[in-house]
Amino acid sequence: MSYDVAFRHRQALDPAALITTTGALHALCAAITDCRNAGKDIETDPAVLLLARHLGSVATDGKPAASDLRRACITEIGEIERNPLLLLLARRFVSYDEAAKRCYHAEGRRVLKRLADALRLERGEYDIHSCVGGPAVAGEISLHSSNLYVMIGIDWPDERRHVLFRRVSSRQDYTGGPNHWASIKEVLSPDIFVERLTRELQLTPPAAAPARLFA
Repeated sequence: MSYDVAFRHRQALDPAALITTTGALHALCAAITDCRNAGKDIETDPAVLLLARHLGSVATDGKPAASDLRRACITEIGEIERNPLLLLLARRFVSYDEAAKRCYHAEGRRVLKRLADALRLERGEYDIHSCVGGPAVAGEISLHSSNLYVMIGIDWPDERRHVLFRRVSSRQDYTGGPNHWASIKEVLSPDIFVERLTRELQLTPPAAAPARLFA
């Protein structure tokens, strides 16, 4: 293990070159690592504490007030909630990003599960599968029932073709009828998308949800 136990102290005494939040944060993280390697207490190490204070000054000097930043965070939260995660991942692509790809497949499965619920499919009447593929592709997530096949795949450059759907004759039918295409936005509104599936594939409309009785 190689490290310079004095370097963090020199940098803490003269942090003038650390003029960005990114640079100051990198120096602090490196100092914490170096401190840990040296067996020193991170919470009391003078270099770590000085670099932490410098990071705070760089992050706040000339920046908006805390109240403005809080309002900006609230605005960002609202924006995130208005743009579902699967849609964001589809627009940025996930190839060569293992963490984003795992998130894409997990979210795709959740979206197709909601679609199955909107179709009034019971457990055992459909399968949801992920085909991860290699690192250069996003892979696909599919829903397969006795008469319907829906696949989400975001490798297509055209956002209007990120969802493929077609009628099939069984859960062993992997070719089925003609392909139809939709966008991610459509499948994110499962009740409305079910209406399109029913109309274009001439499916029997799903039975209405049973009325709930309240005492």
